[in-house]
Amino acid sequence: MAKRVAKLQKDLCVACGTCVKVCPKNAISIYKGKYAQVDESKCIGCSLCAKECPASIITIKTKEVVA
Repeated sequence: MAKRVAKLQKDLCVACGTCVKVCPKNAISIYKGKYAQVDESKCIGCSLCAKECPASIITIKTKEVVA
């Protein structure tokens, strides 16, 4: 079984918070004001964050989930 989740490049993130604001599941937070991090258990892979990221550092990946 596969699940789509957002992945981001932490080293390129500027912690602007745009992705946090657009996430419908509150799956993204800013870690210590340094970079965004994704809670994969909440992420639904909708790609709104990837579309809105001004730095274009978020991609949607398919992750295999063990049932």
